[in-house]
Amino acid sequence: MASSGWIERIRGRIGARSAELKLALRVTIAGTLAYSVTKILDLPQGYWAVITAVVVMQASVGGSLKAAVERFSGTLTGAIYGGLIAAFVPHSSPLNLGFAMVVALFPLALLAAVKPAFRVAPITSLIMLLPPTGQAIGPLASAFDRVLEITLGNIVGVVVSVFILPARAHTLMTDAAAKVVSLNAELFSVFIEELTAGPQGRSALQKLHPQIRSALKKAEAAAEEATRERKSHLTEAPDPEPLIRTLYRVRHDLVMIGRAASTPLPAPVRDRLGHSLIALHETTRALLLELAQALQHRKAPPEPYAFQEALNAFSGEAEAFRSEALMRELPGKAFGQVFALGFAFEQFRLDLSDLLLRTEDLTLERAHRPAES
Repeated sequence: MASSGWIERIRGRIGARSAELKLALRVTIAGTLAYSVTKILDLPQGYWAVITAVVVMQASVGGSLKAAVERFSGTLTGAIYGGLIAAFVPHSSPLNLGFAMVVALFPLALLAAVKPAFRVAPITSLIMLLPPTGQAIGPLASAFDRVLEITLGNIVGVVVSVFILPARAHTLMTDAAAKVVSLNAELFSVFIEELTAGPQGRSALQKLHPQIRSALKKAEAAAEEATRERKSHLTEAPDPEPLIRTLYRVRHDLVMIGRAASTPLPAPVRDRLGHSLIALHETTRALLLELAQALQHRKAPPEPYAFQEALNAFSGEAEAFRSEALMRELPGKAFGQVFALGFAFEQFRLDLSDLLLRTEDLTLERAHRPAES
């Protein structure tokens, strides 16, 4: 029994790192395959192909395409410019070599600063001045071999990324989006607790906000890679931009709710609206958690009927309460707080409905094509 539990824990940890294990396997295959090809072709500087294949491998196909394009463009630019400097600028003495390095590095370093896609160009240009075999075969021939081997490494890296346990950027994006939505459910719970019980969840907020920002950045980065996959005709998945845009709008709605929840509701308001507020909390949390599961597994989104009924009930109670004489006896801040909550919840309803539609688009897209890995 003890050994069985130990094995299950190991399996659980491995399962939690399945994406990382797949990436490690793809990197290993890409490096080994590139080395084998360079030996078959008898390339003089084959290690560059191996290094490039490893560098190109990213978490998704779109990321690998980006890395391959940037590495090739930077290498080509650096090889051409560095090869010309090595061929026509004397660099036999230390002083001449120092001057040649300045001439070779500064223009390309400026280019890389303006356009980060060329960040390997200065490195390549410098290598052209001190190539391992360049003194034997000449700077221009060395530059040609380097470009050839980098090209080979790019091809191997992209091919392995596409065909060996491919991780599509759309899948990574929906996983990150699911994480955002589940964290939003936790955030919403903290806000309702602050409204009803006081600012007891401030420590939780300090942890939740950075986690949400991090998950949003991951989703946005994956969306950029997914767009690249679409432009390369590697997938027919829908445009990822609407989903990311809607996630940010929902995030802004929660910020508005959080501002309205910065202080507890006055006792008379809490006594009148507490029941509907708790019902809204329960249905909203359930809807967000189910939506996160739908995004993660690319399933149909949940129906929002319970959430909408709870929000309508709260809005009706709040509207009736604002019109009563009791409300006029409360401080103006309390009146404004109830009004702000009602407005923020209504904006949240609109953007959450849009998020459900974006999730449904992903489901419809998957129903018309084979599931991606």
